[in-house]
Amino acid sequence: MHIPDGFVSVPVAGATGLASFVALFVACERSQQAFGIRRAPILGLTTAFIFAAQMINFPVAGGTSGHLLGGTLAAIILGSPWAGMLCIATVLIIQAVLFADGGITALGANIFNMAVIGVWVGWILTQTLQRLLGGAKGRLPLAAGIAAGISVVVAAIACAIELALSGTAPITIVLPAMTGIHILIGVGEGLITGGVLAYLAKARPDLLPGEQEQMRGWVVPVVSIVLIAGVLSLVASAWPDGLEKVAEELGFIKLAEQVRISVPTPLADYGIEGLGIIGTSIAGLLGAAVCFAVAFGIAKVVQPKNA
Repeated sequence: MHIPDGFVSVPVAGATGLASFVALFVACERSQQAFGIRRAPILGLTTAFIFAAQMINFPVAGGTSGHLLGGTLAAIILGSPWAGMLCIATVLIIQAVLFADGGITALGANIFNMAVIGVWVGWILTQTLQRLLGGAKGRLPLAAGIAAGISVVVAAIACAIELALSGTAPITIVLPAMTGIHILIGVGEGLITGGVLAYLAKARPDLLPGEQEQMRGWVVPVVSIVLIAGVLSLVASAWPDGLEKVAEELGFIKLAEQVRISVPTPLADYGIEGLGIIGTSIAGLLGAAVCFAVAFGIAKVVQPKNA
């Protein structure tokens, strides 16, 4: 659902950019109590994991693929939607700047859709469903999985509205197209989110909030991220994602080809020229490392002064 340059108008890009900036500023303020020194590595590891997982596109239907957005998963693991916003926004910024994934001019819209709407819808629905299911911790993967799937659809609806306001496609056409394909992608999002949380609850509860004050070890999380970014990313589906498929079918994909603003980078499109699949592995590992470093730094900056 990464909107490229050319899909949204200047007014829409400006409005969503301002809204995202304000939301992230507030998130930094509200996250101060969520991250002391002991929790900083969790933000770094979660951000690196989300980046790595987003490299793996899974096929859904009709020659279309999807990938994890991770807003709900990040918020649950970090125990705070504010911290979840910082996590997803960090991933989106690094993807746009280093990998030319998502437009620079559309960065505000992408952050608004995935780091604000995606995170908050997932968080609120998870809390609501958890209460309806009796509040048992064992029901968290189910509640979060359902919420994660719905959050993808809501984020897709927001994207469709932005495209319509930009004059890119009529709302009567782009809204049902985006909603329909992202319902299928949302199923994958829900299964991944629920599966990861079920594993963490059983095998690594120290990586979840409210369980332990300090991590038991870094080996398993780091190895998992390395395997996902460096190995599993090589078998990702080559089919276009939901937004790209809709753009192809509705005929506005050419707008991205006409307008592309990107910072020159040897890591564009998650590869290194001349290195083939090895370049993809290297790009994935470098991206995960940068995500960890930036997120860890953010956690140190926003932590309380007396932490």
